[in-house]
Amino acid sequence: MLDQILTFLDRGFLNLDMFQLVLVVLAMVQLTIACVTIYLHRHQAHRGLDMHPALAHFCRLWLWMSTGMLTKEWVAIHRKHHAKCETEEDPHSPMVDGINKVLWDGVGLYKNEAKVQATMDDYGHGTPDDWLENKVYTHFKQGGIYLNLLLDVFLFGAAGIVVWAIQMVWIPFHAAGIINGLAHFWGYRNYETRDASTNLWPIAFWIGGEELHNNHHAFPSSAKFSMKKWEFDIGWMYIRVLSALGLIKVKKVAPRPHIDKSRDTIDLETIKAVFANRLHVMANYARQVTLPVLSQQACEDSTCQKALRKAKSLLIREYPQMDENSRSELDEVLNSSQELETVYKFRMQLQEVWNRAAASHETLVQALKDWCAQAEETGIKALQDYARSLRNYSPMPA
Repeated sequence: MLDQILTFLDRGFLNLDMFQLVLVVLAMVQLTIACVTIYLHRHQAHRGLDMHPALAHFCRLWLWMSTGMLTKEWVAIHRKHHAKCETEEDPHSPMVDGINKVLWDGVGLYKNEAKVQATMDDYGHGTPDDWLENKVYTHFKQGGIYLNLLLDVFLFGAAGIVVWAIQMVWIPFHAAGIINGLAHFWGYRNYETRDASTNLWPIAFWIGGEELHNNHHAFPSSAKFSMKKWEFDIGWMYIRVLSALGLIKVKKVAPRPHIDKSRDTIDLETIKAVFANRLHVMANYARQVTLPVLSQQACEDSTCQKALRKAKSLLIREYPQMDENSRSELDEVLNSSQELETVYKFRMQLQEVWNRAAASHETLVQALKDWCAQAEETGIKALQDYARSLRNYSPMPA
């Protein structure tokens, strides 16, 4: 009897060996991440999908126990991050607070913002406001964490304390640190959004698809984060499985350009298609115009060669995201090549078309026609070909 009691205290109710315990811990932290990315992020914050009420409430319960996070707080802080990204009002920007602060004290920044009632009022709308949320989850905010500790010790014995500790640090480090920190500081960008968001794939594929952060900032309401064929969004895999089971309904995914090569005129339909896909349009400009022209540049001077090597990111980066040193380096590159200066000027002019969104349809059509005509007159083949390709943009067939 004593041996059974000691075994229970040591190994817990499940009596797992080390390998089994590791698998269970991995499954538990993946479940937590799945609840964050599917329920909190894609469902509650951005409304990219609908969830069955039973599944949504399971996620609420699991997150209360495994993280102590409340839906309204997380959603409000995340929405404010999008609305005020990389500004002094951003709750967690490494561009403002510094990478070390966000990476290692992201939880502190989160807790500080959660105390700002204006943030909750302005950005927390549409989140659960039922009896359980108000009388249980909010009233006993830390209760779920301690209940989780008791369950872990009961199920896993003394090792349950380690299991619980891993659960407690997993989301704070990976979400508050890695995603909010590194994914606005280091990585690659598919789209030149007006923030510093980056993709960390594949080095962080285990965090629910959240590592495809630049893709998400480009298309916030999309339920699917992967955009390139080689990118893998594990959260989207979960969503597809749950959708097949009737537990999730996908509402929104990022638009894809529809190219109709039989079209050869710029009209209102062209404008609608180009506006709807403007991030794709600018990404294609970088790939089809800027980088080919850059690759054709040559110079013997070592200073010039060094400047050209740096030019790739400078020529496609959003100007407001550059510091003074980057702007000076960009000026040096543009002064070294008439062709680069021309394609950069046309890139900026094409972006100006988006800023005329309030103009009449006729004005927008004429603006794009003028841009294409002037681009074709430059004599730069890549720019000419690109200008002609804009005529092929068409709204997605019904």
